[in-house]
Amino acid sequence: MTQRINYMEQSPELFKKFLDFNNAIKQGAIEASIRHLVAIRASQLNACGFCLDMHVKQARIDGERELRIHHLAAWRESTLFEPRERAALAWTEALTHLPALGVPADLYDRVRGQLSEKELSDLSFTVMAINAWNRINVAFTTVPGSYDAAFGLQKANLA
Repeated sequence: MTQRINYMEQSPELFKKFLDFNNAIKQGAIEASIRHLVAIRASQLNACGFCLDMHVKQARIDGERELRIHHLAAWRESTLFEPRERAALAWTEALTHLPALGVPADLYDRVRGQLSEKELSDLSFTVMAINAWNRINVAFTTVPGSYDAAFGLQKANLA
């Protein structure tokens, strides 16, 4: 396989600004536990091994239960997720795989029943960010676990 470029080294100014954007999201209205679920689910849908590895480790470090992480792929059938989390996951899936006719009104209404306008807006930026990270890491085949030391992810004890 052809060695791909390191986008972080090639575009450091854009990478820094995107990290700043990502850090701003953490100050928003969506709690860390839901941000973790969203990042893991979008990364599953986008088959981004690097992001999936990173976000599972981050979630575990922050106390997410292992079983809930395992259930994310089947969250609709699982009893482990609260209505607010289910709404966030449904919104994540809709924005990750945009339907041909846009986001259905019934889905929007269900999500709005669980999230305020500010929360829905912040959640949308959260989904947008993880999808961008997924796309660049898939494009350049970033190796899962390759930045664990830099991001402090070895604390997850999942090597």
